[in-house]
Amino acid sequence: MRLQLEFKGVPDMKVILVIGDGISDRPTRVLNGKTPLQVAETPSMDTVARRGICGVMDPISPGIPPGSDMAHLALLGYDPIQTYTGRGAFEALGVGLEVRESDVSFRCNFATVNEDLHIMDRRAGRIRGSGEELAKALNGIKLERFPEVNVIVKHSVEHRLALILRGPHLSRMVSDSDPSEENLPIQTVKALDTSSEASRTACIVNEVSKQFHEILTNHPISVERRANGLPPANAVLFRGAGTLPQVKPVTERYGIQALIVAAGAMYRGVCKSVGFDVIDVPGATGTVETDTVAKAKAAVENLPGYDYILIHVKGADNASHDGNAEQKVRMIEKIDALIKHLLDNVDLESVFIALTADHTTSLDLRKHVGDPVPLAIMGPGVRADSVEKYSEIDCAQGGLGRIRGVDLTPILMDLAGNSKTFGA
Repeated sequence: MRLQLEFKGVPDMKVILVIGDGISDRPTRVLNGKTPLQVAETPSMDTVARRGICGVMDPISPGIPPGSDMAHLALLGYDPIQTYTGRGAFEALGVGLEVRESDVSFRCNFATVNEDLHIMDRRAGRIRGSGEELAKALNGIKLERFPEVNVIVKHSVEHRLALILRGPHLSRMVSDSDPSEENLPIQTVKALDTSSEASRTACIVNEVSKQFHEILTNHPISVERRANGLPPANAVLFRGAGTLPQVKPVTERYGIQALIVAAGAMYRGVCKSVGFDVIDVPGATGTVETDTVAKAKAAVENLPGYDYILIHVKGADNASHDGNAEQKVRMIEKIDALIKHLLDNVDLESVFIALTADHTTSLDLRKHVGDPVPLAIMGPGVRADSVEKYSEIDCAQGGLGRIRGVDLTPILMDLAGNSKTFGA
């Protein structure tokens, strides 16, 4: 008997990539030798794993703890070793500042320091509600020794802000003022090469740091916080001096329209620098209080106009850095609710859903580590394997095996029919 098949045409295939920032972890005694993904109730994540193909992924390379900026570049298909030019420009671009080719930008933290400029709290108690007003007090300050340099500051979320130095003869080749640990002094910024531009930029940053400390120490918000027994935001730490990378946008490489749904400035900035559109979502905060379902709804609403949507959720990484296992488990379950909304509201015959992390963040060590992250991809025609649950251990048994971060977007674009044949 001959089967009669009706050809209805191939629908336009779309991709939604969900990145649970730092959801991957190592087994921890706090959770009886399990990872948070193994402990959390994740029926929707498990559905993606069960109906799709799974594997593990080294965002950069095995054993290399990735920064979130380099990891996201890699996950979008760019070799960060070849293209990375510092995080600061992504932060500035992500908060909505115009970033010019000659600008040098920094990602910054409000911090609490004592009279000796030793850092008591690198995040000023994760200060909330006051960051925008404090940033306005710093924006546009004038430098006595460098009057030709403009200082542009804008608040991001919580303790984070972005800074741009705009002027002649600047270089991104300068060190951080942030020692990355507390109970250490603010570091003197130094040139990282022998150029006069790097030396000059280091001097400028040190002067900016000094002025910021003077302004913030006497600011009414700092005075009030001290009076209430709260850590004042009386200093700014500078990290990740950077310029925009010169790369071909994802949208041009694959002939697609792309969108990022994220609250964090850096993630928005990375994606914006490679051709993604950016939207604001009410309730998306970049913290553990973020409304994950609102992000899913925004993705579904915008899906008709885009081929590739990236949804980034930050809170689990914050919980890891704070060593809060219970909060990390809850955050993973909030991401599961996001996945459920996608599964219930998109056409699964024309949409690929991928779920992964940008890095492993250890609850025990409270930092990024070099372990691979779990990956699951479901969609039409995917070679489903036998994995039943989404976790670091289960996904390692899947059909994708172990891949690199730079492989992810090419795999997704190929599944969606947007790749080109290599060779004749």
